[in-house]
Parts: sequence; structure tokens; C-alpha cells
Amino acid sequence: MPDILRTVFSVDFVYSALRLTTPVLFAALGSLVADRAGVINIGLEGIMLFSALTGVLGSAYSGSLFVGMLCALVTGMCIALLMAYFSLQMKADIVLTGVAMNLVASGGTVFILYSVCGDKSVSTSLTSMVFPTVDIPVLGDIPVLGDILSGHNVLTYLSLLAVAAVWLFLEKSKPGLRIRAVGENDRAASSVGIHVRRVRYGALLLSGALASFGGMFLSMGMLTYFSKNMTAGRGYIALAAQALGNGSALGTFLSSLVFGCAEALSVSLQGVGLPPQFVQMVPYVATILGLVLYAALRKKNRPVRKHKKRKRGSTT
Repeated sequence: MPDILRTVFSVDFVYSALRLTTPVLFAALGSLVADRAGVINIGLEGIMLFSALTGVLGSAYSGSLFVGMLCALVTGMCIALLMAYFSLQMKADIVLTGVAMNLVASGGTVFILYSVCGDKSVSTSLTSMVFPTVDIPVLGDIPVLGDILSGHNVLTYLSLLAVAAVWLFLEKSKPGLRIRAVGENDRAASSVGIHVRRVRYGALLLSGALASFGGMFLSMGMLTYFSKNMTAGRGYIALAAQALGNGSALGTFLSSLVFGCAEALSVSLQGVGLPPQFVQMVPYVATILGLVLYAALRKKNRPVRKHKKRKRGSTT
């Protein structure tokens, strides 16, 4: 137990937690934008997985980090556009559409990887580009705080900026107001001239773009290669983080940080001597507990309807 406590309250643990929060945070912010428009982007897992692969392939064959980033971004937005077409245009169930995209990504990325690299597991045969880390000059000199906040990948800092950007977009901009109006009451929004389907198309596209950055970080930030099913359920964890965030960008960040801490704990516990099976299930147990807590809070805050009992012998 003392070893575990020393691990949890160490600077390295907090640094690792912030780093591991990055992919979940990007996807959770994407889920938030879609949810505020009244649609559920279940396909976050597939978007992240395809974007992680195309980012590696694009940067490896072009020799340019920017081209790799562009390939991943376009891939994420195209998948989101395809989901929007099936669900909004063809009236398919949005949940089933997202699940189908996740299943396609699970097998499709392996097929593409094998076709290009001749390997069904990793892309180590390709030399792909990696996003750089950033040392913040003044902040890095501060004891403890500098060790925690300085030296992260540039995408980690971008994810933190994305929290503020998404808040400003949803709460202070005209497109954000339309997204919120459509999500709260699409009929009322349509009655005042807002094109509901167009707004939801845009929300899903933005959701796909944000999730693609999470995929990029996995293969071009946290690691230097693509690995089979490397998202490991982070898209679904992001959905839980967004739900726990209660519809706000700040709440989504805090709940994503909790899941990042759970994953960092699972990594730290590997050196304590606990069974590896127990260690690997820590992030997913945290997800289940978080959803149970969310459901309990919603039930507690739900207004109770009071029904007046009729007295016997009363006339109607």
C-alpha cells in the first residue's frame, strides 16, 4: 500500500495522467458538440482508429507531419460525414450507424495495414512523423508545477486549448447558439428558420475533426507507430466522460481527467506486483463506476411529480 500511495502522489503520476487524458479529452469534446446538437456520435472509436492509421500512412509516405495531420483530419471528418448521411439523410439509427463504423474500423484498419505494410499488428516498418514536445521556458523552471505542466506533446496543449475553444464556440458564437437550439428543441429551432439537418451535419463534422486529433495523438504522439486496435475503448470512455461532464466543456475536461488518472494508475500499478489482469481493467472499472454515479445523480435530481389523491366519495 505505501508503494501505491507514493506512486499516486508523485509528480510523474500527475504528468502521466495529463498525458493520457489527451486522446479521451479530444474525443469527449467531439461527443459534446454532437450531443448539444441532439445527435450521439457512437462512432468515436472508429474515427480515432482510422485517423490514427491514416495519419501514420500520410506522414510516412509524404515525409511531412502536416500532410499526415491533414490525412487524419480529413479521414475523421469523412467518416463523420458518412455517419451523418446514413443517419440524417437515410434515416438510419444513429447508434447502430456508429457501432457499424466502429466494427468496420476494427477490421478495416488491420486490412489496410496488412495491404500496405505486410503486417497485421504494427506499422513499425514505416518511418512516420511524430508531433513534437514543447518545453515552456518560464513554467518549466517552477519546481513541481514545471515538471507536471512542461514538456508535454503539442497535442496535449492543443487539447487544453480546445476546451476553451469549444466553450466559446458553444456558448458565445452564433453557430453554437444554433447547435444548442437544435439540440434542445429541433421543432422550435426549425420554426424560426434554422436548418436542423444542416446544423447537425456541421456538428457531426466538427465532432469527427476533434476525435481525429485524439487518434493522431495515439499513433503520432503517445507512440510513434500504429498498432492494431490501439484505441482500446477510449472512444467509449469518451462518451462516458462527456455524459459525466453534464453538457459543459469544463465538466467534460474534469471527467476526462478522472479517466486519465485511472489509466495512469493502471500503468503505475504494473510495477507494484499486482496481477496484470487486474491492472488492465482499472480504466474500464472506473468507466462503469462513473456511469453508475451519473445515473444515480440524474435520478436524484429528477423532479418528482406529485399526484393528488382523490378522496373517496368525491365527484368529478
